Amino acid sequence: MTALSVHRLNKTYGNGLQALQDVDLEVEAGDFFALLGPNGAGKSTLIGIITSLVRKSGGRVDVFGHDLDHEPQAVRANIGVVPQEFNFNLFLPVIEVVLNQAGYFGVPRKEARERAEMLLRKLDLWDRRETEMRLLSGGMKRRLMIARALVHRPRLVILDEPTAGVDIEIRRAMWGFMREINAGGTTIILTTHYLEEAESLCRHLAIIDQGRIQARSDIATLLGELHAETFVLNLKGRLGQLPDLGAFMIEHIDESTLEVQIDREHTLNGLFEALSHHGIEVLSLRNKQNRLEKLFLDRVDAGREAAR
Repeated sequence: MTALSVHRLNKTYGNGLQALQDVDLEVEAGDFFALLGPNGAGKSTLIGIITSLVRKSGGRVDVFGHDLDHEPQAVRANIGVVPQEFNFNLFLPVIEVVLNQAGYFGVPRKEARERAEMLLRKLDLWDRRETEMRLLSGGMKRRLMIARALVHRPRLVILDEPTAGVDIEIRRAMWGFMREINAGGTTIILTTHYLEEAESLCRHLAIIDQGRIQARSDIATLLGELHAETFVLNLKGRLGQLPDLGAFMIEHIDESTLEVQIDREHTLNGLFEALSHHGIEVLSLRNKQNRLEKLFLDRVDAGREAAR
C-alpha cells in the first residue's frame, strides 16, 4: 500500500520563482524514507504542501488513498508533523501541549491523557509534565514535538530536522524511538542534514534540488555505487616513511595518522593484513566522509550540471 503519492506537484510564487517543478514521489506504507536536499532545494515547500500549510500551484497529493484536494481532513488526520521550528505556547505546561493536540483530532480527554502519559514516559518527559514550555531545554522541546505529533496516532509521520541542535546522546535516544515507532507500522519521512542519520535509519531516499527530484533509490543500492571509500587511521606509535601497501593508496596526515583509499575490489581485512605485515598497528579508524554524503553531493552536482 502507498502511504504518500505525489504526482506532478508544482509551486510557483508571485515573483515567478518555481519552488517545485513536476515533483513525483511515492513512499510505501511502513517505510522509513529520507528526503534530502541542500538549503532552498524545496524540501520545506514540499512538506508544507503535503501538510496543508502551503497551497500548491498544480499537481496531486494522496495520503493513504485520500486526495488532498477533496479529503483534506482525512489527509491531516493521517499525518503527524514534527516541524523545524518550535511553535508552542511557551507558557503552557508540557502535558497541556500534548492534550490540546489530541483535542484537535477529536481524541476523548481520558484516552488523550493515557496516550500522553505513554508518549511522555517513552520520551523521558513525564517528570516534566507540569513544567512550562519556556523552561525546557532545546532537546526536551524537540522530544515534546515528537510526542505532540504522535498523540492522535497518525499513520504517516513527517520529521523535519527532528534532531537539529540536540547533543549526540539525545539524538541517539531519539533514533531508537523513531525505529520503535517505525517497527510498529508507522511510516516515517525524515529530512535531515545529518547524513549519517539518514544512512543509519532509512531504507529509501529521494534527493531534491532546485525544486526537482534528482534521485530516488533504496539506500543499499545507492551505497553500492561507491567505487572507493577513504578512511582515516589512528596508529599506535609513530610512522616515519610510508610503506608500500600495493593496491592501497595511503597518505600521511601526521606521524600517527594515515589516510587510506580502498576500492571496491579490496577490503578492510586486506588493509589490516598489509599494515600488519609492516608491523603497523591501528588504534582506530573512521570514514573520512560519510558514504551517503559523497553520493548526495555527486547527485546534486550532476543535477545542476544537467540543468545548465
